[in-house]
Amino acid sequence: MPRTSLLLPLLLTSLLCCRPSRARLTVSPSSSQFFKGDFVSLSCEEDDSSAGWTLRRNISRSTLHNDSWREDAGSFCNISYVDEWDSGVYWCESREGTISNMVNLTVTGGSVILQSPVLPVMEGDDVTLICEEKNSSNLPAAFYKDGSLIGKEPTGHMTIQDVSRSDEGLYKCDISGHGESPSSWITVTENPTTPAPPASTPPPALPPLLPVLVFGSVCLLFLLVLLVLLMRDCVCRKLEADQEAGEDAITDDTTYSEIKIAQEPQQPVREARETPSKPEVIYSSVKKFTCPTTDDQDIRPECI
Repeated sequence: MPRTSLLLPLLLTSLLCCRPSRARLTVSPSSSQFFKGDFVSLSCEEDDSSAGWTLRRNISRSTLHNDSWREDAGSFCNISYVDEWDSGVYWCESREGTISNMVNLTVTGGSVILQSPVLPVMEGDDVTLICEEKNSSNLPAAFYKDGSLIGKEPTGHMTIQDVSRSDEGLYKCDISGHGESPSSWITVTENPTTPAPPASTPPPALPPLLPVLVFGSVCLLFLLVLLVLLMRDCVCRKLEADQEAGEDAITDDTTYSEIKIAQEPQQPVREARETPSKPEVIYSSVKKFTCPTTDDQDIRPECI
C-alpha cells in the first residue's frame, strides 16, 4: 500500500483517540496485516452491556458495501474472506457517541505480510515482529522503520526489547525473492500512573522519610567516630615525635671530659706526733751597768 494511502486512516485514528472510551475492539488473529482470503473476527468488548455498541469502519475507498456493512454489523463481525477493500480503520461506537480504541487493518494481495501488534503497546514491553511469506515460514527477512533498515533476521522474527516512544513509527519487512510487506504503524503509549489512594486512607508521609533519617544518623555517627579516631591518632603521633626530638636534643648537648683528682701526700701521723713543731727561741745576755753620778748630767751612751 502506498505511504500516502496510510495518512487518512492514521489521521482519523488520531482524531478519534481524543474522545473517551469505555469499550475495547479486539481482532482475532491479533495482527494488523492479513493475506487476501484470510478469516478475521472483530468484536466490541463492552464495559456496560446497555450501552449498545456498534462496530464501525472507515475503509480507504467509499463504496456502497461500506454503508450497508456499517448498518448491519452490530457489536461483532466475522469476515470469512477478507479482501483488499476491507483495509481501513475499525472502532466501536455507542448510541451516545462514545468510541473505543481504533484498529488499522491492512489486507494485501501480495505474498509477504508483517505481523505486528494491532493494539498500542506500553513503554517497557517487548514487541515481536514476524515477516511471513504466504506459502513458506521462517525465511530470512530484513526489517525497516520509517524507510530505514533496522536489522536482518535469519528466521524472519525480530524482537524489540523494552520499547519506548522513540520506537513508534511505520514498520515493514522484505523477503528477498518474494517481495516486501505493506507498512504498519506501531503505537507506543506511556505506562499508566499509579492510582491515588482512597480519600479515607491518608497517604503515609513519615515512613518514606524515616529510613532516610535513620540512614543519615548512622552515617553521621560513623563520621564522628572516624573523626575522633583520626584526631586521637594525630595527637599520639605528635607526642611521640616531640618526645623523640627531646631525647635527641639531650643526647646532643652532653659533653664528656676526663677529670684527674690529685691528692697531696700526707705525712705519717706517727711522725707528725713525734716531731712537733717548736717555736724558734732566741737567747740573748743582758748585762747591767751602773753609771757613776757626776756633775755632768750628760749620760754616756754606754750607760743606756
